Parts: sequence; C-alpha cells; structure tokens
Amino acid sequence: MTSLHSKGQVLYNLVELIILGTSSAIPDQKHDNAHLVISAKERLILIDCVNNQLLRLHKAGLAYQDLTDLILTHFHPDHVSGVPTLLMNLWLLGRQQVLNIYGLSYTIDRLAAMMDLFDWGAWPNFYPVELHPIPEKEMTPVLDCAELHISASPVCHLIPSLGLRIESRPSGKVAAYSGDTQPCQEVVNLAQDAEVLIHEATGAYPGHTTAYQAGMIARQARARSLYLIHYPTGEYDAVALVKEASQTFGAPVSLAEDYLRIDL
Repeated sequence: MTSLHSKGQVLYNLVELIILGTSSAIPDQKHDNAHLVISAKERLILIDCVNNQLLRLHKAGLAYQDLTDLILTHFHPDHVSGVPTLLMNLWLLGRQQVLNIYGLSYTIDRLAAMMDLFDWGAWPNFYPVELHPIPEKEMTPVLDCAELHISASPVCHLIPSLGLRIESRPSGKVAAYSGDTQPCQEVVNLAQDAEVLIHEATGAYPGHTTAYQAGMIARQARARSLYLIHYPTGEYDAVALVKEASQTFGAPVSLAEDYLRIDL
C-alpha cells in the first residue's frame, strides 16, 4: 500500500471520514444506503458495504487498492449486500494483500455462510481474508494503528449491532457513529465529548431513532456537532429532521449527504 492516497492529481495524508451513503433501507438516486469510509495515511477502512463499492470509492477519489479493512456494523442487507461483489471484484483485479473484516460473531458467522454459498473457497489464487469477531462488550478495541484507534460497543437494534468511536491520533479529534440503533446509553458513551456524532434518524420504528431523540443523545454526550444519517429519502422531507434534532441539541446539526468529507 502506498503511504499517500491519490485524489485526482493531488496527494493527501489527512485522516478523513467520508460518508459514502446516507439513506435508510430504501435509497434513491441521490442517496445510497448508509455507509462510510475512513481514509488515513496507512489504512483505508470501509464501514459497511453495499452495492458496488469500487464505484463509490472511485467517485470519492479513493483507490480501491488501498482498502485494508472492512467493519460491518450488523447483518442487515442494506449494510452488507455489497460484500460478495467487493470480494469478487478485488480478486478479479488481482488483489494479493490481506483484507481484514471485523464484526460481531453474529455478523461474521453469517458473512462466512453467505460467502460459502458463492463457494469462495474454490476461487483460485484468492487473496487472504482475515475474519475478526468482536466481543459484545462496551468499548472493545477494534483497530489500533499509528493514526487511529477505533472502539466498538453493542447498541440496541433488532439484531446484534455495533456503534463505533473513532479517535484520530494526529489531531486528537473524535467521531462517533451510532450505527442502526434505538436510543441507548452505549451511544452516549461512544460519543462522549466527541467533535462529531453521526447518528441515525430513521424515525419512530422499533430498533431505530428519531431526529429528536438523536439530538438528545448528542446533548447527553456533550458532542460538539451532530450529523443525521440513515434517514428516509425520496419524497420524504428530510430537511425537517434538522429542525427536529435542533429542538433537543443546541450545537450545530447537519443533514449528512453522500460524499460529505469530515476532517479528523
């Protein structure tokens, strides 16, 4: 892997969190399903994987060859449907280096079973894939390197699911990502004093959160800013969600959009 990623003709070595998709389960033409990528000097870390990731990474100005890690928050189709295509495409393009995949045991076991349906063990000269089950314990270390420390906690969804805390060592900044969850203390703890909380705002559905509740979580965590993600798209008036969250959170609230870049 190169020490710097190429972004067009410009080289950069910032730690960035790039939101590749923002929609809840049903996307539209402007909003892909919610997933993110963290770009650092030595690692490129995908968080969830839907549709064709090579196209999303390319549009974000990132090189697919630099992908080092994949973190799966949970095993719902709108978060893992792109994994088989990603693994196959990297193989067809001649990947040789290891790809690390992290998730709860519930998620990792189902991922392996899904790939077995594609008979991936018989793909000739397939690159190494290392599966890393994450214990269902709060603030479990997931990934640690010179630039980043990522921790995970179980959150309250319909199936076992993870939220994340991402700490940038160069700047000391912290971003937290709720994943899919109803309001829970674990997300408050993940986002404690974070510069950025990225929280889902699906609505008043089992296992999910409203924008009003997301604002409350951000306030309790003393986060400095809130980005709403995994929100209804299409004909739904998503802009109204910012006003809703602002009723309970006095700091800046923004609606995340696809390809938003957050400097860490």
